[in-house]
Amino acid sequence: MRLEPNAHVAFRDIFFDFARHVAYSYIMKQISYTKAAIKALRRMPVNTATLIRSKIEVYAHDPGSQANNVKSLKGREGVRLRVGDWRVIMDDQGNVLAVLDIGPRGGIYD
Repeated sequence: MRLEPNAHVAFRDIFFDFARHVAYSYIMKQISYTKAAIKALRRMPVNTATLIRSKIEVYAHDPGSQANNVKSLKGREGVRLRVGDWRVIMDDQGNVLAVLDIGPRGGIYD
């Protein structure tokens, strides 16, 4: 909403704008990690693991924000999230986002 100087703003305009923001900002999927994903996160450098976890949380909060880095997998169910040279294989199950595996670009799809 853009305001001009000395413009009148109705309370309902502010309320609806606030309600729309609240509705989108509090919907977040629950994230669950498999043992393989946890093991992969523990073995990689701390800064890389932190970056990957933050990207997963951003995707769980708003799946449309990283549309260029998330694609459906071909040949099996799930999606992949690209984080640099790393790939995160996930299964989006409604309110639960299951992180199945994490690995480098070359060997994760085997």
